[in-house]
Amino acid sequence: MKRFFFFLTIALSAQPVFAEEIKDFGRDRLNSSPRHADWVDIKVSDARTIKAFVVYPERNIKAPVVIVISEIFGLTDWVRSLCDELAENGVIAIAPDLHGGQKFEDLDGARKATTELPKEQVLADLNATADYALTKIPAANGTLAVCGFCWGGGKTFEFAHSNPKVKAAYSFYGVAVDNADDAKKVACPVYGFYAENDERVNATISKGEELMKAAGKKYDPVIYKGAGHGFMRSGEPNNPQKRDADAKARDEAWTRWKTLLKQL
Repeated sequence: MKRFFFFLTIALSAQPVFAEEIKDFGRDRLNSSPRHADWVDIKVSDARTIKAFVVYPERNIKAPVVIVISEIFGLTDWVRSLCDELAENGVIAIAPDLHGGQKFEDLDGARKATTELPKEQVLADLNATADYALTKIPAANGTLAVCGFCWGGGKTFEFAHSNPKVKAAYSFYGVAVDNADDAKKVACPVYGFYAENDERVNATISKGEELMKAAGKKYDPVIYKGAGHGFMRSGEPNNPQKRDADAKARDEAWTRWKTLLKQL
């Protein structure tokens, strides 16, 4: 019997270990959308040019622009479909490809690649995207906002204190500002969208509130009950891995977000 369990243990240990996968989706919405979309080149420096995906709303007047900062998975079909959903709600959405064309379904690979992105490069890419939005899009009305998800949510808060041209920031389950100097530099209201079951991120909210209040800045965090991290993606109706509690949170977050977008 001991020999049996010994060989069973060896056999089990020899089984391949598969990385956790996060399946992409959203192509159907992109293919069926009536809105116009483009891939554009954005010059960051003489040595660097990045791609960005732009979606335009169907309207007869100029529109605000919202920069969309992706999760760690790169500029996926889901992120691009969210750009289309933003355009459906009256804004021009532009999503810079900060990952250099890489997209990930392997969660561990996504973490590694995103961690290796130089912070200065990401900020330069976002600043170049902001300049493009304000000077190279004739349909833009001069108002600029930014949103982001997970890693992109944290970058959204950073961008709010790095670029004074931003008029509103929407941070989805991203860490909050964590030092007084940065809080003082925040140029716009910051609206937070957080999941109840996400203490890793939520533990940063209280300090962020204190710092922003002390700096005389607006920070409005809302926590959605029953939701888990990433609920805007995992709550999508077309997500093959959809979670019901996250779907409810996603609907509530969109209701709030639509109201805020109308205020741009």
